[in-house]
Amino acid sequence: MHVKHSRFAAFLTLALGSLLLSPASAQPVISESVVGPIAIEVTAREIATFDTRERSRTRFGSLEFRGGVVLTSPHRGFGGFSGFRFLDPAGERFVALSDKGDWFTGKLVYRGTQVAGMTGVETAPMLGPDGKPITTRQWFDTESLALDGGTAYVGIERANQILKFDFGRDGVRAAGQPLTLPAAAQKLPFNKGIEGLVYVPKPYKLAGSLIALSERGLDASGNIIGFLIGGPSPGQFSVKRSLDFDISDAVVLPRGDLLILERKFSLLTGVRIRIRRIAMNTIAPGRMLDGPQIFDADLGNEVDNMETLDVHQTAAGETVLTMMSDDNFSVVQRNLLLQFTLKE
Repeated sequence: MHVKHSRFAAFLTLALGSLLLSPASAQPVISESVVGPIAIEVTAREIATFDTRERSRTRFGSLEFRGGVVLTSPHRGFGGFSGFRFLDPAGERFVALSDKGDWFTGKLVYRGTQVAGMTGVETAPMLGPDGKPITTRQWFDTESLALDGGTAYVGIERANQILKFDFGRDGVRAAGQPLTLPAAAQKLPFNKGIEGLVYVPKPYKLAGSLIALSERGLDASGNIIGFLIGGPSPGQFSVKRSLDFDISDAVVLPRGDLLILERKFSLLTGVRIRIRRIAMNTIAPGRMLDGPQIFDADLGNEVDNMETLDVHQTAAGETVLTMMSDDNFSVVQRNLLLQFTLKE
Protein backbone atom coordinates (compact mmCIF):
# COMPACT_ATOMS: atom_id res chain seq x y z
CA MET A 1 0.00 0.00 0.00
CA HIS A 2 2.84 2.40 0.74
CA VAL A 3 4.21 1.94 -2.79
CA LYS A 4 0.82 2.53 -4.35
CA HIS A 5 0.17 5.73 -2.38
CA SER A 6 3.65 6.94 -3.21
CA ARG A 7 2.94 6.58 -6.93
CA PHE A 8 -0.42 8.22 -6.55
CA ALA A 9 1.29 11.25 -5.00
CA ALA A 10 3.68 11.33 -7.92
CA PHE A 11 0.93 11.56 -10.46
CA LEU A 12 -0.99 14.08 -8.40
CA THR A 13 2.14 16.22 -8.56
CA LEU A 14 2.29 15.67 -12.33
CA ALA A 15 -1.33 16.68 -12.86
CA LEU A 16 -1.07 19.83 -10.78
CA GLY A 17 2.28 20.74 -12.30
CA SER A 18 0.91 20.58 -15.84
CA LEU A 19 -1.69 23.18 -14.87
CA LEU A 20 0.58 25.52 -12.95
CA LEU A 21 3.84 25.65 -14.92
CA SER A 22 4.17 28.19 -17.71
CA PRO A 23 6.61 27.50 -20.57
CA ALA A 24 9.08 30.03 -19.19
CA SER A 25 9.06 28.61 -15.67
CA ALA A 26 9.14 25.00 -16.82
CA GLN A 27 12.28 25.34 -18.92
CA PRO A 28 15.89 26.13 -17.97
CA VAL A 29 17.94 28.83 -19.62
CA ILE A 30 20.78 27.16 -21.54
CA SER A 31 23.95 29.00 -22.40
CA GLU A 32 24.24 29.58 -26.14
CA SER A 33 27.89 28.50 -25.95
CA VAL A 34 27.01 24.97 -24.81
CA VAL A 35 26.27 23.25 -28.12
CA GLY A 36 28.50 20.16 -28.08
CA PRO A 37 27.69 16.83 -26.42
CA ILE A 38 28.92 16.03 -22.91
CA ALA A 39 29.29 12.55 -21.42
CA ILE A 40 27.13 11.74 -18.39
CA GLU A 41 26.94 8.84 -15.97
CA VAL A 42 23.73 6.80 -15.83
CA THR A 43 23.03 4.08 -13.28
CA ALA A 44 20.31 1.44 -13.50
CA ARG A 45 18.34 -0.64 -11.02
CA GLU A 46 16.72 -3.67 -12.61
CA ILE A 47 13.00 -4.38 -12.25
CA ALA A 48 12.39 -8.06 -11.66
CA THR A 49 8.62 -8.12 -12.10
CA PHE A 50 6.05 -5.86 -13.75
CA ASP A 51 2.96 -6.73 -11.70
CA THR A 52 3.35 -5.77 -8.03
CA ARG A 53 0.16 -7.64 -7.10
CA GLU A 54 0.91 -10.94 -8.84
CA ARG A 55 4.68 -11.04 -9.08
CA SER A 56 4.90 -14.26 -11.09
CA ARG A 57 2.70 -12.89 -13.86
CA THR A 58 4.50 -12.07 -17.14
CA ARG A 59 1.70 -11.86 -19.74
CA PHE A 60 -0.28 -8.63 -20.13
CA GLY A 61 -2.68 -8.68 -23.05
CA SER A 62 -0.62 -9.25 -26.20
CA LEU A 63 2.64 -8.35 -24.44
CA GLU A 64 5.03 -10.43 -22.37
CA PHE A 65 7.28 -8.64 -19.89
CA ARG A 66 10.99 -9.03 -20.69
CA GLY A 67 12.51 -6.68 -18.12
CA GLY A 68 13.04 -3.10 -17.14
CA VAL A 69 15.24 -0.63 -15.29
CA VAL A 70 14.92 2.50 -13.20
CA LEU A 71 17.45 5.02 -14.51
CA THR A 72 19.15 7.77 -12.51
CA SER A 73 21.99 10.21 -13.14
CA PRO A 74 23.77 12.96 -11.22
CA HIS A 75 23.37 15.14 -14.33
CA ARG A 76 20.53 17.49 -13.44
CA GLY A 77 19.22 17.59 -17.02
CA PHE A 78 18.70 13.81 -17.10
CA GLY A 79 15.01 12.93 -17.32
CA GLY A 80 11.82 14.23 -18.88
CA PHE A 81 12.05 11.65 -21.67
CA SER A 82 9.41 12.28 -24.32
CA GLY A 83 10.90 10.66 -27.44
CA PHE A 84 13.02 7.55 -27.99
CA ARG A 85 14.15 5.80 -31.16
CA PHE A 86 16.65 3.03 -31.86
CA LEU A 87 19.46 3.79 -34.30
CA ASP A 88 20.21 0.15 -35.11
CA PRO A 89 18.09 -2.96 -35.74
CA ALA A 90 19.58 -4.75 -32.71
CA GLY A 91 17.82 -2.49 -30.21
CA GLU A 92 21.05 -1.14 -28.73
CA ARG A 93 22.12 2.31 -29.99
CA PHE A 94 19.47 4.96 -29.37
CA VAL A 95 18.63 8.63 -29.57
CA ALA A 96 16.20 10.15 -27.10
CA LEU A 97 14.99 13.61 -26.25
CA SER A 98 13.76 15.33 -23.13
CA ASP A 99 10.87 17.75 -23.06
CA LYS A 100 13.37 20.48 -22.17
CA GLY A 101 14.95 20.42 -25.61
CA ASP A 102 17.95 18.15 -24.96
CA TRP A 103 19.25 15.22 -27.03
CA PHE A 104 20.47 12.01 -25.37
CA THR A 105 22.41 9.30 -27.20
CA GLY A 106 23.90 6.05 -25.96
CA LYS A 107 23.58 2.29 -26.00
CA LEU A 108 21.37 -0.11 -24.08
CA VAL A 109 23.18 -2.89 -22.21
CA TYR A 110 21.60 -6.33 -21.95
CA ARG A 111 22.04 -9.23 -19.55
CA GLY A 112 20.96 -12.11 -21.73
CA THR A 113 17.62 -10.99 -23.14
CA GLN A 114 16.90 -8.52 -20.31
CA VAL A 115 17.78 -4.84 -20.48
CA ALA A 116 20.24 -3.99 -17.72
CA GLY A 117 21.20 -0.35 -18.23
CA MET A 118 22.76 2.30 -20.48
CA THR A 119 26.34 3.04 -21.44
CA GLY A 120 28.16 5.74 -23.37
CA VAL A 121 25.42 8.28 -22.71
CA GLU A 122 25.92 11.82 -24.02
CA THR A 123 23.66 14.84 -24.00
CA ALA A 124 23.50 18.14 -25.85
CA PRO A 125 20.97 20.94 -26.33
CA MET A 126 18.83 20.74 -29.45
CA LEU A 127 19.73 23.45 -31.96
CA GLY A 128 17.44 25.58 -34.08
CA PRO A 129 18.00 26.89 -37.62
CA ASP A 130 20.36 29.59 -36.30
CA GLY A 131 22.60 27.01 -34.59
CA LYS A 132 21.53 28.17 -31.11
CA PRO A 133 19.61 26.09 -28.53
CA ILE A 134 15.93 26.07 -29.40
CA THR A 135 15.08 27.22 -25.86
CA THR A 136 16.51 30.65 -26.73
CA ARG A 137 13.50 30.97 -29.11
CA GLN A 138 11.08 29.95 -26.35
CA TRP A 139 10.49 26.66 -28.21
CA PHE A 140 9.57 24.37 -25.36
CA ASP A 141 8.13 20.89 -24.85
CA THR A 142 9.94 18.74 -27.40
CA GLU A 143 7.49 15.86 -27.14
CA SER A 144 7.83 13.61 -30.20
CA LEU A 145 10.55 12.04 -32.35
CA ALA A 146 10.56 10.18 -35.67
CA LEU A 147 13.43 8.85 -37.79
CA ASP A 148 13.72 8.37 -41.54
CA GLY A 149 17.17 6.85 -41.91
CA GLY A 150 19.53 9.72 -41.12
CA THR A 151 16.75 12.33 -40.89
CA ALA A 152 15.19 13.11 -37.52
CA TYR A 153 11.89 14.93 -36.99
CA VAL A 154 11.06 16.52 -33.64
CA GLY A 155 7.66 17.87 -32.62
CA ILE A 156 7.59 20.92 -30.32
CA GLU A 157 4.24 20.80 -28.60
CA ARG A 158 3.85 24.28 -27.14
CA ALA A 159 5.17 25.97 -30.30
CA ASN A 160 3.18 23.74 -32.70
CA GLN A 161 6.33 23.19 -34.76
CA ILE A 162 8.11 20.20 -36.30
CA LEU A 163 11.85 20.51 -36.89
CA LYS A 164 13.79 18.44 -39.43
CA PHE A 165 17.41 17.49 -38.59
CA ASP A 166 20.19 15.97 -40.71
CA PHE A 167 20.99 13.68 -37.80
CA GLY A 168 22.87 11.11 -39.86
CA ARG A 169 25.41 13.75 -40.94
CA ASP A 170 25.65 16.06 -37.93
CA GLY A 171 24.25 14.08 -35.00
CA VAL A 172 23.29 16.21 -32.01
CA ARG A 173 25.04 19.20 -33.61
CA ALA A 174 22.46 19.28 -36.43
CA ALA A 175 20.44 22.48 -36.83
CA GLY A 176 16.69 21.88 -37.03
CA GLN A 177 14.75 23.37 -39.92
CA PRO A 178 11.00 24.04 -39.45
CA LEU A 179 8.56 22.16 -41.66
CA THR A 180 5.52 23.81 -43.17
CA LEU A 181 2.57 22.38 -41.24
CA PRO A 182 -1.15 22.30 -42.02
CA ALA A 183 -2.99 25.33 -40.66
CA ALA A 184 -4.97 23.13 -38.27
CA ALA A 185 -1.76 21.71 -36.79
CA GLN A 186 -0.53 25.23 -36.07
CA LYS A 187 -3.73 25.96 -34.16
CA LEU A 188 -3.76 22.96 -31.82
CA PRO A 189 -4.64 23.83 -28.19
CA PHE A 190 -1.92 25.00 -25.81
CA ASN A 191 0.01 22.08 -24.30
CA LYS A 192 -2.12 19.54 -26.19
CA GLY A 193 -0.30 19.60 -29.51
CA ILE A 194 1.69 17.02 -31.45
CA GLU A 195 2.72 14.28 -29.01
CA GLY A 196 3.44 11.37 -31.36
CA LEU A 197 5.42 11.34 -34.63
CA VAL A 198 5.94 8.32 -36.88
CA TYR A 199 7.67 8.13 -40.25
CA VAL A 200 6.13 5.52 -42.56
CA PRO A 201 8.81 3.51 -44.41
CA LYS A 202 8.61 1.53 -47.63
CA PRO A 203 6.84 -0.60 -48.86
CA TYR A 204 3.63 0.69 -47.25
CA LYS A 205 1.24 2.83 -49.30
CA LEU A 206 1.83 5.80 -47.00
CA ALA A 207 5.63 5.55 -47.37
CA GLY A 208 7.23 8.97 -47.06
CA SER A 209 4.48 10.32 -44.79
CA LEU A 210 4.84 11.65 -41.28
CA ILE A 211 1.98 10.55 -39.05
CA ALA A 212 1.54 13.33 -36.49
CA LEU A 213 -0.78 12.70 -33.54
CA SER A 214 -1.90 15.38 -31.13
CA GLU A 215 -2.08 14.68 -27.43
CA ARG A 216 -5.60 16.02 -27.00
CA GLY A 217 -6.42 18.32 -29.88
CA LEU A 218 -10.07 17.39 -30.44
CA ASP A 219 -12.33 17.62 -33.47
CA ALA A 220 -15.99 18.63 -33.37
CA SER A 221 -16.95 15.10 -32.29
CA GLY A 222 -14.48 15.01 -29.40
CA ASN A 223 -11.98 12.69 -31.10
CA ILE A 224 -8.22 13.25 -31.30
CA ILE A 225 -6.87 15.08 -34.33
CA GLY A 226 -4.02 13.63 -36.39
CA PHE A 227 -2.28 14.57 -39.62
CA LEU A 228 -0.55 12.95 -42.57
CA ILE A 229 2.28 15.33 -43.48
CA GLY A 230 4.02 14.91 -46.84
CA GLY A 231 3.88 11.57 -48.62
CA PRO A 232 1.34 10.51 -51.25
CA SER A 233 -1.87 11.66 -49.50
CA PRO A 234 -1.45 14.44 -46.92
CA GLY A 235 -4.44 15.47 -44.88
CA GLN A 236 -6.22 15.36 -41.53
CA PHE A 237 -7.81 12.38 -39.79
CA SER A 238 -9.14 11.51 -36.33
CA VAL A 239 -8.39 8.85 -33.73
CA LYS A 240 -11.37 7.61 -31.72
CA ARG A 241 -11.03 8.89 -28.15
CA SER A 242 -12.47 6.76 -25.37
CA LEU A 243 -12.35 6.65 -21.57
CA ASP A 244 -10.53 10.02 -21.49
CA PHE A 245 -7.21 8.57 -22.71
CA ASP A 246 -4.73 10.93 -24.36
CA ILE A 247 -2.04 10.00 -26.90
CA SER A 248 1.60 9.98 -25.81
CA ASP A 249 3.46 8.19 -28.66
CA ALA A 250 3.16 5.78 -31.58
CA VAL A 251 5.26 3.40 -33.67
CA VAL A 252 4.93 1.36 -36.87
CA LEU A 253 5.36 -2.39 -36.43
CA PRO A 254 7.61 -4.35 -38.81
CA ARG A 255 4.44 -5.83 -40.36
CA GLY A 256 3.00 -2.37 -40.90
CA ASP A 257 0.31 -1.76 -38.27
CA LEU A 258 0.41 1.36 -36.10
CA LEU A 259 0.62 1.04 -32.31
CA ILE A 260 -0.61 4.03 -30.28
CA LEU A 261 0.51 4.49 -26.67
CA GLU A 262 -2.08 6.28 -24.54
CA ARG A 263 -2.40 7.39 -20.92
CA LYS A 264 -4.95 8.89 -18.56
CA PHE A 265 -4.88 10.33 -15.06
CA SER A 266 -7.64 10.34 -12.48
CA LEU A 267 -7.59 11.52 -8.87
CA LEU A 268 -9.54 8.38 -8.00
CA THR A 269 -7.57 5.73 -9.90
CA GLY A 270 -4.19 7.35 -10.55
CA VAL A 271 -2.52 6.64 -13.87
CA ARG A 272 -3.46 4.11 -16.54
CA ILE A 273 -1.71 3.36 -19.82
CA ARG A 274 -2.80 1.32 -22.79
CA ILE A 275 -1.73 0.45 -26.33
CA ARG A 276 -4.12 0.22 -29.29
CA ARG A 277 -3.33 -1.40 -32.62
CA ILE A 278 -4.45 0.39 -35.80
CA ALA A 279 -4.39 -1.30 -39.21
CA MET A 280 -2.15 0.72 -41.55
CA ASN A 281 -4.54 0.33 -44.48
CA THR A 282 -7.24 2.23 -42.55
CA ILE A 283 -5.14 5.41 -42.22
CA ALA A 284 -6.17 8.06 -44.74
CA PRO A 285 -7.35 11.68 -44.79
CA GLY A 286 -10.87 12.09 -43.44
CA ARG A 287 -10.88 8.69 -41.72
CA MET A 288 -11.77 7.88 -38.11
CA LEU A 289 -9.14 5.46 -36.78
CA ASP A 290 -9.79 2.86 -34.12
CA GLY A 291 -8.45 -0.53 -33.20
CA PRO A 292 -8.26 -3.16 -30.48
CA GLN A 293 -6.54 -2.60 -27.16
CA ILE A 294 -3.59 -4.99 -26.86
CA PHE A 295 -2.15 -3.85 -23.52
CA ASP A 296 -3.15 -1.94 -20.42
CA ALA A 297 -1.59 -1.25 -17.03
CA ASP A 298 -2.18 0.81 -13.90
CA LEU A 299 -0.48 1.70 -10.61
CA GLY A 300 -0.49 -1.95 -9.59
CA ASN A 301 2.15 -2.36 -12.27
CA GLU A 302 5.62 -0.85 -12.58
CA VAL A 303 4.52 2.20 -14.56
CA ASP A 304 5.04 5.93 -14.38
CA ASN A 305 4.24 8.71 -16.86
CA MET A 306 4.95 6.53 -19.91
CA GLU A 307 5.63 8.77 -22.92
CA THR A 308 7.76 6.89 -25.45
CA LEU A 309 7.32 3.76 -27.54
CA ASP A 310 9.65 2.08 -30.04
CA VAL A 311 10.11 -1.35 -31.59
CA HIS A 312 12.92 -3.61 -32.78
CA GLN A 313 13.30 -7.26 -33.73
CA THR A 314 15.80 -9.62 -32.15
CA ALA A 315 18.04 -12.05 -33.99
CA ALA A 316 15.60 -14.76 -32.89
CA GLY A 317 12.76 -12.95 -34.67
CA GLU A 318 11.01 -11.60 -31.58
CA THR A 319 9.28 -8.22 -31.82
CA VAL A 320 10.27 -6.14 -28.78
CA LEU A 321 8.55 -2.96 -27.60
CA THR A 322 10.47 -0.43 -25.51
CA MET A 323 8.72 2.20 -23.38
CA MET A 324 10.22 5.06 -21.38
CA SER A 325 8.68 7.42 -18.84
CA ASP A 326 8.88 11.16 -18.40
CA ASP A 327 9.64 11.87 -14.74
CA ASN A 328 8.85 15.59 -15.13
CA PHE A 329 12.10 16.19 -13.22
CA SER A 330 10.18 15.39 -10.05
CA VAL A 331 11.71 13.67 -7.03
CA VAL A 332 8.60 11.50 -6.65
CA GLN A 333 8.58 10.14 -10.20
CA ARG A 334 10.93 7.76 -11.99
CA ASN A 335 12.72 7.34 -15.29
CA LEU A 336 11.57 3.86 -16.27
CA LEU A 337 12.64 1.87 -19.32
CA LEU A 338 10.47 -1.20 -19.91
CA GLN A 339 10.62 -3.90 -22.57
CA PHE A 340 7.96 -6.36 -23.71
CA THR A 341 7.75 -9.05 -26.35
CA LEU A 342 4.79 -8.65 -28.70
CA LYS A 343 2.96 -11.97 -28.97
CA GLU A 344 1.25 -11.89 -32.36
